[in-house]
Amino acid sequence: MNVHQWNIVAPEMRFEEFVDKNREEARIDKSYICDKEKRVAEWGEINGIKSKLEIVYVEGAGRGAIATKDLKAGDVAMEIPVSIIISEELVHQSDMYHILGKLDGISSETMLLLWSMKERHNSNSKFKVYFDTLPKEFNTGLSFGVAAIMALDGTLLLEEIMQAKEHLRIQYDELVPALCNKYPDVFPPELYTWEQFLWACELWYSNSMKVMFPDGKLRTCLIPFAGFLNHSLHPHIIHYGKVDSMTNTLKFPLSRPCLIGEQCCLSYGNFSSSHLITFYGFLPQGDNPYDVIPLDFDAGEPDSMEDCPVSSQTTHMVRGTWLSKNHNIFHYGLPSPLLNFLRSAQGLTLHNMTITRSNLEIEMQILEDLQSTFNNMMENLGDADLVDSDRETAAWDVKLAIEFKDLQRRIVSSIVTSCDAGIKLVQHELSKWTAEE
Repeated sequence: MNVHQWNIVAPEMRFEEFVDKNREEARIDKSYICDKEKRVAEWGEINGIKSKLEIVYVEGAGRGAIATKDLKAGDVAMEIPVSIIISEELVHQSDMYHILGKLDGISSETMLLLWSMKERHNSNSKFKVYFDTLPKEFNTGLSFGVAAIMALDGTLLLEEIMQAKEHLRIQYDELVPALCNKYPDVFPPELYTWEQFLWACELWYSNSMKVMFPDGKLRTCLIPFAGFLNHSLHPHIIHYGKVDSMTNTLKFPLSRPCLIGEQCCLSYGNFSSSHLITFYGFLPQGDNPYDVIPLDFDAGEPDSMEDCPVSSQTTHMVRGTWLSKNHNIFHYGLPSPLLNFLRSAQGLTLHNMTITRSNLEIEMQILEDLQSTFNNMMENLGDADLVDSDRETAAWDVKLAIEFKDLQRRIVSSIVTSCDAGIKLVQHELSKWTAEE
């Protein structure tokens, strides 16, 4: 094989290695009867959906889509006509738009949410088959019970969920009761309870997609059939969300191959696990690079920014240090912006980061302070909440909360371990200076 041939083949070999490493064979639960899903697939086909995927029940993931044939990168896994995409145009055609359209500050997303609360009960709806496939409960973080919330003690996810629910409750109280009282024929009170409002919020948070239409407008939409595709950190479908003006369809092309029987996944976005739990109701498998621990600092900006190109913000994000490739002196697997921020507070700049006794002593102080901070975080997280046998019988929300807390412990533990390893590195370098003196 000559060099020219190697340059062509090698990237393909490396890509195939990546695909093999991240390929997950779908474990299909054949005991689950997918009658509703089959009906929506048939309905979609009648209405113009073209799909090379089949809806199944995947163990550990719920409903998902598997490839019905070997698909290669560039193939279109499914193609959905605009005519069955649920967007704001449907609200404009409804009996409630003449009311909602006059309200100041109401968004198209809120209008759609209110529309879907009523439309799901409409036996004559064009989308009845689609609404019938939706779960009675979405099981996102917004539906966490008291026990799950308590299990999140010591994590920022607790605050995130509580704030999100409070925001939705305020939105509901300010809008919905007044509409029901003033226009009961259009907004029947029995269809607009808090519980049904929360259900609709979870529907739109977990299933909606941003779609760019040919008129150049970006709209929030529900895409029948596409909502069955699960998220993955290594998705097959990455680039989607723009209507093809030639075919007037929304296409979902593959960015990497998907073999027959393999679950076909798309990317919901670059979200942290806390966001995915709160608004989607799951913890992704694998190492999520967007999982971070925020560190807030009250310290002011460094005196001189000219020689120290570091962030002036007071919040820094720290990932699990197993994701870092550099654990050497002055790095330790920790984020450089954080370390440089702390060094600048001690008067150090990037230009004088050399192995000197004074610099090493400052490094030691920084690492010890960070280790102490994260040790305190670990104490706040507490010990593991349940033994394995109890986890199996725990409620879905408690189990999810505990899994998230375990992830937080793993991240914090990795940072503490890296600080400890860094301290030993610095001590070793300091011992050389002591020996020379």
